[in-house]
Amino acid sequence: MGVGIKEPTRAGHMSGERFRAFQEGRPDHERWELVAGVPIMMTPPTIAHNRIAGNLERLLNDALARHDQGRIAMQRPGIELGSGEFRPEPDVAVIDAEYEPDQRFVDRAYLLAEIVSATDGTRVPDTETKWIDVKRTIYLAHAACDAVLIIEQDRMEVRLDARTQAGWNSQTLGASDDLKLPEFGLQCAVADLYEGTPLQPRRGQQRSA
Repeated sequence: MGVGIKEPTRAGHMSGERFRAFQEGRPDHERWELVAGVPIMMTPPTIAHNRIAGNLERLLNDALARHDQGRIAMQRPGIELGSGEFRPEPDVAVIDAEYEPDQRFVDRAYLLAEIVSATDGTRVPDTETKWIDVKRTIYLAHAACDAVLIIEQDRMEVRLDARTQAGWNSQTLGASDDLKLPEFGLQCAVADLYEGTPLQPRRGQQRSA
């Protein structure tokens, strides 16, 4: 699969390096992404978004503890993907388990996941492409990445891109399907990602109409 992103250089727009310097001066609780040279502060995610991200992180870490203790899953890690005027911040990623105490960024991720938010549907400047689709393209181009997950939060649906010897294999999974990630030792129901959300309430919780 070929991947490419239009990345014109525009006067007044930030490079990736300038963006990282800008981030260093911002409070840790703020979440910023660089979109076509424009720094954009992300709105706080919904509770359901955070729950899904937490579920995925936990499921991956439980699986990796058995399958590959040299890797860990983490929410919102800083990752340098070498993507020019774009600096996305994945919701969940699998990275190497060893890191320095004051380390903020890594340049290698083996799985990259996004839980789709309202801001992900915005159009990237100078293109007709949604930000979520640009992020997916950047993730697919990352040489170390073996799996990309795009997870909807308003319905049980997961788009899985898995790297094979023949290239990327893409499929869309629904509520009755299993999510299989043998590279990470994980097999679970898609519904497990939504546990504790209005789509899959815990026992004793009332499902929203």
